[in-house]
Amino acid sequence: MSTRVAGVGPLLRVSLRQDALRTVPWVLLVCLLPVSSVVAYDLVFPGARDRAALAASMGSNPALSLLLGRARDLSTADGFAGWRSGQLGAVFAGLMTVLVVVRHTRAQEDSGQAELLASGVMARGSRLAVALLVAGLAAGASGVTCAVATVAAGGDAGSSWLLAATFTASGLVFAGVAAVTAQLASDARAAAGLAVAVLGLSYVLRGYLDAAGAPAWTTWATPLGWLEATRPGAGDRPAPLLLALLASVVLAGAAFRLQSRRDFGQGLLAARTGPAEAGSVGSPWGLAVRLQRGPVLAWVLAVVGTGLLLGSLTGSVGDLVAENPTMAALLASGALSARGLAFAFVVTMLQVLALLTAVAGVQVVLRAHAEEAAHRLEQLLAAGLRRRTHLATHAVIALGAPSLALLLAGVALGVVAHGQEPGVATGDVVQQAVATLPAVWLLVGLALAATGAAPRLRVVGWLAVVGTFVLTVLGPTLDLPGWALDLSPLRHVPDVSAASLAWGGPAWLAAIAAGLVAVAFVGLERRDVG
Repeated sequence: MSTRVAGVGPLLRVSLRQDALRTVPWVLLVCLLPVSSVVAYDLVFPGARDRAALAASMGSNPALSLLLGRARDLSTADGFAGWRSGQLGAVFAGLMTVLVVVRHTRAQEDSGQAELLASGVMARGSRLAVALLVAGLAAGASGVTCAVATVAAGGDAGSSWLLAATFTASGLVFAGVAAVTAQLASDARAAAGLAVAVLGLSYVLRGYLDAAGAPAWTTWATPLGWLEATRPGAGDRPAPLLLALLASVVLAGAAFRLQSRRDFGQGLLAARTGPAEAGSVGSPWGLAVRLQRGPVLAWVLAVVGTGLLLGSLTGSVGDLVAENPTMAALLASGALSARGLAFAFVVTMLQVLALLTAVAGVQVVLRAHAEEAAHRLEQLLAAGLRRRTHLATHAVIALGAPSLALLLAGVALGVVAHGQEPGVATGDVVQQAVATLPAVWLLVGLALAATGAAPRLRVVGWLAVVGTFVLTVLGPTLDLPGWALDLSPLRHVPDVSAASLAWGGPAWLAAIAAGLVAVAFVGLERRDVG
């Protein structure tokens, strides 16, 4: 056996067995998007009039272009599936492979497993090779499974396989990105954060260019733009997949090159040294701030920056009216106003920002649990720290940081939106952000309750955020019944520009959030730590 690949075979077999159960939920999540789109299309939009109304109301909506990409053909089930699931499926597939690669590279070094493996017959590049192979197999499995399931559900074979191939291509590209960040970052958390940041930036930039009606050549500015250019169900152009494949090969090669130049357990970007004195870490509150401040600051800046970016799209709503005959007719009849359309867009963007801040809050909660899982909390409790104090320090950050981020983003969004559309008042946008806060608190409170009372159920926090996103963004595209849409907390946030403003919804959301936080405190007091 060549020394370059020594140990790859045995390690690959073990890694596949360990990752099988972790990968299945991701594959099912990715497959659910196109399959549900194909199945629901004929049921929800059975006639030509229904499909024309779909294209008129959603096809040129800048908010949906931002989230789902350009709707090129909504007259067929395959075109609808390609629009509704193409970008989201690519993001989920990319996130899946990022986590796989980091778990099998830097996370093993941080835990000491890599050192144990290196003591056997193991080449230097074997672990990275296995990580990329596992990620590639996961991406391939998601693509094949999605294609077979979509065709079985009634999708066109060519379009379904092309759409599934974009999911596989996204997984391969961002596996390469994660392989590079694993060599650059100082630890697994930073490596995953950098790779996810690249994925998020690609998604936001692609969405901005689509919603802003940028020239066609800007499609090639991001990897997700390359995949969008394949146009599944609306032209079927597989050529851009070659660019994604080339990028994944180049990134993988760069990762192996960088690995040969870095020290084991270290990143090429050195970690910042800690302070010479403990300072504010001498208190539980100071420790919580020190642990959480880096990710929290990054999230606040990212959310505010996204708010500025989204605010600049408010002016494109006027283009929607000019290009869409249905919207223009409603505007002419007085059923809609330019300000009303623009503010409706702002409300949708604030919902997106609320989901981003909820992700930040859930991440803070899980970071607090990581301290317990690593047995560091036990040492603090032995020194006299009360359980409720430990939870309170992190709960305040988990609830306060998203609130601050959403309010600042609301101000940024309002200022820029007012400049684009003078009818949209900055104060109204900020008030709408305030009305949205209880929905964010509820999502974070659910993560707190699960982590405090039953940590094995902490994945509920992520499921709630994903479920809210699906119901809020994708639910209306399938014309889901009202009772289903009501499961989303964002559904109960009032429009502050309405003639009669009811605060009952936010009040109930805040009350439920408070109850969930109480469950977290009671649960932590009654259960065993660790």
